[in-house]
Amino acid sequence: MPQEPSHRSVPKRLRQFAKNMRHEPTDAEAAMWRLLRDRRLSAYKLRRQVPFKSYILDFVCFEKRLVIEIDGSQHAESRSDTARDAMLAAEGFSIARYWNNDVLQQPASVLEDILAKLARR
Repeated sequence: MPQEPSHRSVPKRLRQFAKNMRHEPTDAEAAMWRLLRDRRLSAYKLRRQVPFKSYILDFVCFEKRLVIEIDGSQHAESRSDTARDAMLAAEGFSIARYWNNDVLQQPASVLEDILAKLARR
């Protein structure tokens, strides 16, 4: 099973992009981060805005091989999403995708779904 990438294995431009993204989260990303820091999830070591291969993962738990993505309408079924999903599946990850509005308006159900996915892996 692939391990979490080392800092040096990630191209410098992606590390810088991820660093910049950390300072400008959307409302949905900030809400998701608050959910993931919840005491029920603290043992899973979820990380935010992680460079991986040629992509930035919104949230990831390397131990459970779960990627959590927050999608606005601009990401619905795009070609790059399909390529990223295939690459992540080949690396042994599953993907949990939530719409911005779900995270903002139904955080309890999103948290429940994430807990269920983490428990299954």
